[in-house]
Amino acid sequence: MTADAITRRAAPGYWACEPAGGGPPVCRFSMIACALGAWEASMRGMGSDAHDPISGGSPVTAGPSASADFWEPRFQAADPSWGREPSARLVELLPGLGLAPGRAWDLGCAHGGDALWLASLGWHVTATDVSATAVSRVAAAAAERGLRHRITAEQHDLSRSMPGGTFHLVYACYFHTWVPVDRDRVLRDAAERVRPGGCLVVIDHGSVSPWAWRQPDGRDPEIPSPEQTLAGLGLGHGWRTETCERAERAATGPDGQTATVTDNVIVLRRA
Repeated sequence: MTADAITRRAAPGYWACEPAGGGPPVCRFSMIACALGAWEASMRGMGSDAHDPISGGSPVTAGPSASADFWEPRFQAADPSWGREPSARLVELLPGLGLAPGRAWDLGCAHGGDALWLASLGWHVTATDVSATAVSRVAAAAAERGLRHRITAEQHDLSRSMPGGTFHLVYACYFHTWVPVDRDRVLRDAAERVRPGGCLVVIDHGSVSPWAWRQPDGRDPEIPSPEQTLAGLGLGHGWRTETCERAERAATGPDGQTATVTDNVIVLRRA
């Protein structure tokens, strides 16, 4: 994964990634789909059942929030073509989950790279984000690719609302943001939407690349280990931990520089 030019012009406080199979760096804003939260943050909300992912439909919008105020202008300034390829880590993980295409929820879809890829494999995907611009772009991309019937794009501040229904796969990739919230709580609430036999997948940054945005004082953010994140979820009985590890990968920065970075990967299966 890599940062790209948008890292400089559009938003302190988000991360970027490199698409599967290489190619130019793309932006994947880490907003837990309506995210708030600084390295640990999150939200809650029982939410609207407005559109069933299987039937498709137009984007669902919600009221304004601090998170939306933070992220919306950054998406408005972003190139719509960025972030349209899937995360290399998701592409690597999915075959090992042993899940037939069913219903999936991408908590922070950004421009929809992961959601569009899952839909192309036959999944019915609910793609949520706090940014109305991001949501509308995902819906447009789904229509352009003939995937409208497989993607429902909804705007949610997850501290206030969540999509209705249950899912075979609930997925949070680089679910970080600088707006303070209780991320563990959001992920716990999201986990409640996982069907028996389904999976919760959490992919976090486990290190900071040399070209990544720093805090105002120049310090790197404090990054919890995957074990700490898992403990913070507190899901208890009824879940089996299939993966809880730090995984290294090569990354390329916006100016072609390279570095080895780390992802924290957690895969939990519901009994």
